[in-house]
Amino acid sequence: MTTETIVQTKEITLCKLHSKKISAPINPAALSEVFSRQQHPAILGGNDSKSNSDRFSCWMAEPKEIFEFRAGQKDPFTKLQKTIDKYKLEYGFENKLPKGIFCGGWAGYFGYELGRYIEKLPAATTDDLRMPLIHLCFYDKVIAYDHIEKTLCILILQLPDDTETVQEKFGRLEKLLAESRKIDIGKPVPADIEKLDFSKIRCNMDKDYYLETIKKIRRYIYDGEVYQINFSQRFECDYTARPIELYHWQNHYNPSPYAAYIDDGKFHIVSASPEMFITITDGIIRTKPIKGTRPLLNDSQTNEKNFNELLHSEKEQAELNMIIDLERNDLGRICKYGTIKVVQQRTIETYPTVFHAVATVEGQLREEIRFCDILKAMFPGGSITGAPKIRAMEIIDQTEPTARGVYTGSVGFIGVDGSVCLNIAIRTIIIAGKKAFIQTGGGIVADSNAQAEWQETITKARALLAGINSVERG
Repeated sequence: MTTETIVQTKEITLCKLHSKKISAPINPAALSEVFSRQQHPAILGGNDSKSNSDRFSCWMAEPKEIFEFRAGQKDPFTKLQKTIDKYKLEYGFENKLPKGIFCGGWAGYFGYELGRYIEKLPAATTDDLRMPLIHLCFYDKVIAYDHIEKTLCILILQLPDDTETVQEKFGRLEKLLAESRKIDIGKPVPADIEKLDFSKIRCNMDKDYYLETIKKIRRYIYDGEVYQINFSQRFECDYTARPIELYHWQNHYNPSPYAAYIDDGKFHIVSASPEMFITITDGIIRTKPIKGTRPLLNDSQTNEKNFNELLHSEKEQAELNMIIDLERNDLGRICKYGTIKVVQQRTIETYPTVFHAVATVEGQLREEIRFCDILKAMFPGGSITGAPKIRAMEIIDQTEPTARGVYTGSVGFIGVDGSVCLNIAIRTIIIAGKKAFIQTGGGIVADSNAQAEWQETITKARALLAGINSVERG
């Protein structure tokens, strides 16, 4: 390792990246437990489903800087871009680390309502949780685990105002690794959906309101205003256990490739998202929308039926095709002409509890495009708004009673090397005080059955609520 001088200008802090590869066993749950006890931890992944997505899990804490933007403030994207641009890798640095690894930088979340600063929307919902619209922390110390090679990498950013040496930073992370090897995280209590008392669950709308709203949405569709609306409802229950215990539970029973745990000091985010919003590596941007879901059960005949039903569903195919077109249009605002393509046609993927229909679209970013240009073109993801996006978002604001917060926003990282990985925050639980908030929804189209859509949101919510119930019992 070298200790070269780090250059700092008035606007940009140039930092040097140091890394250390360790071939040693790891217990991701134990490491998550240790990091959850630190200041402002962020965990991305922490389960083996990462090997089928972006490969790396990351643990970080004790940020050098925190950036937040809240509703009522002005000019989020100028402030955000200036913040992101503050730190850069030293000029001429050749990054020989594996592509897609988070080598330090910003990690956190973007709330769904940030979209109101992109498009003019009615803002009719009640913001009762009052979450930040943007919460990002700058991390200069990261532990990354490669789920394919089964190796650890400790990554350190050397900054000009450091009060610690590079060796001291390595030592702090190595100490946390050593602590994790002394911990045994027992197997979480399995879910028992039958024991869930749904009468104790509070909701931001009753069934009559939900069914009547579906009728309104179908009228919008028949009138030609929209093709699809992603309508959701929010559930609330008491939660007294530690938030990290719920993350352990999700990573054990519902390991998801874009899982995330964020502690912003007031809210805890426990995300078991299977959906990637965007990744950026070497100027190539990808998005991978999900449209279409069927349950995966302990019954091979039923699973085969569910798989084939999803595979051949004309309704589900049409929904995904609409979102692919929407995403191609969004990418067209920021990518070089002729580079946008569908690199993965509609595919049925298997997850621990469900089958999902997915597709992947990519393009090459234009040279002048910066992160906030991408955010303004793409956010929020089309799979959780509907199409056309702006009119769909207007209708969501007019029909959903409460602000979504981080639900259907994004959680992930923006690296100092320009790499980005953000999920779409579905299957995401917000913990505030002694309460947990869960939101579930689905895409409403012209032939949607209101009663079936209602039941689907209840079924999705039951799975998440059963996990909370199990942690509480455990």
